[in-house]
Amino acid sequence: MPKITLNLEDIILQALKLKSSETKQSMSELVNDALKASLQEDLEDIKSWEERKGEDTYDYEEFLELLKKEQVI
Repeated sequence: MPKITLNLEDIILQALKLKSSETKQSMSELVNDALKASLQEDLEDIKSWEERKGEDTYDYEEFLELLKKEQVI
């Protein structure tokens, strides 16, 4: 595995160290797991966008009017 340098906020690094100690996982494992989860979420979002491509879209004013018409507001 290649090595890299990350610049983390102090509080994030502190949390990472604590979680690493509590879970007996290395900081690298925790960062890898977090990145994998984030990338998986992105993939799911992209799939959702693809499925919703043909749906109607509204600008903010149109959407407010729709909510008013449906007596939501």
